[in-house]
Amino acid sequence: MDDENEVWNDLIGLPAEPPEMRDICNGCGRPEVVCWCKSLPITPLKPKSRVIILQHPAEEKRCLRTAPMLMRGLSEGKCLIFKGKKFPQNKHTGLMEIINMPNTILLYPSKESVDLTTLPKVSNTNLPYNLILIDGTWPQAKGIYNNASCLHKIKQVKLLHHPRSEYVIRTQPTDGCLSTLETAAEALSILEEINYRDDLLRPLKALCDYQISHGAVIHHSTEFKLKTKTYPKKLGRRLNKFLKELDEV
Repeated sequence: MDDENEVWNDLIGLPAEPPEMRDICNGCGRPEVVCWCKSLPITPLKPKSRVIILQHPAEEKRCLRTAPMLMRGLSEGKCLIFKGKKFPQNKHTGLMEIINMPNTILLYPSKESVDLTTLPKVSNTNLPYNLILIDGTWPQAKGIYNNASCLHKIKQVKLLHHPRSEYVIRTQPTDGCLSTLETAAEALSILEEINYRDDLLRPLKALCDYQISHGAVIHHSTEFKLKTKTYPKKLGRRLNKFLKELDEV
């Protein structure tokens, strides 16, 4: 009998109307109160080069991701996203053609990669670049790279000198890590000698500012926490191996 009364009391306590759903922005897919669309460039940017993103499926499920900001910030055809764990697949129409182009470069910190700043600038070449980025965590990106032998044949480049990440509401592995949006903005600015950073990063800064003003904390990188002895957990083998690999690049 007591159990029955408890059930009825629970039912009585239920609200008469379902909770009001927050309005969702049709552009970014986020609740309108945290929409970053108003911070996008008034007119999408038109660099001469293209950004090609190889995106791990798990990245698409993240709430705080930056690839959509890049897609919306660049004009149509200037940012292409191919999704999967292995590349290329039959569904990746046109990807192999891009990979085989002589002006295609892969931004990946392998032992063969060279400083991006050493490449000829777009203004001094007949062809703009196809800049390939791998979108995912470091283990995911490494897995994609290792399983795609076609990527190993592309000229590989890396960013050696760049500002610290503005993506302060998400923990980065090291101080040298950038989000996909920041990486693309930095690389395009270097290759074309035009400042794309300010316009492309404005939505990211707006998102971070809003989150912080509503209680989110600034996240230092794992590397920073280890150096300052503030990392809360014991360093696991995978993380230890990851940090060692980055030091060797």
